[in-house]
Amino acid sequence: MAKDIILSEHFRLSEFTNSYMAKRLGIDNTPSLAVVSNLQQLCRHVLEPLRQYAGCPIIISSGYRCPSLNQAVGGVSKSQHLVGEAADIVLPSTAVGRQWLCWLMDQKFDQLIFERASVKSTTFWIHVSYRQDGHNRQQVIEGLTKI
Repeated sequence: MAKDIILSEHFRLSEFTNSYMAKRLGIDNTPSLAVVSNLQQLCRHVLEPLRQYAGCPIIISSGYRCPSLNQAVGGVSKSQHLVGEAADIVLPSTAVGRQWLCWLMDQKFDQLIFERASVKSTTFWIHVSYRQDGHNRQQVIEGLTKI
């Protein structure tokens, strides 16, 4: 499968599958067609509207993760990243991230998590997810810290 598939106007598959860890460990992070379909819906319903609101590119730091990659990065066993329903987005600043989070909370989504790598870290990101089956929980978790 070509890695430069256009998912939506501003997003390509390669943004969701590119992984330093996968390259370093020799992991094939190629998604199935079902995963690609889920990623298209995530782009259509969450990421493209955010891009339009923000007026700037939205950078994906982590998108699809095959099981081996998810385990290598310490992802949870039922992560939505495994099925292409989630992405972590880079924030230009914490203040902008909070604005984006507030805006996203008024949209249709499954889960929003405002998180950071550690207690001492000043780098935050937003985990966004969307389920195309329509069972979106509208769940918001703020202040999650990875350990």
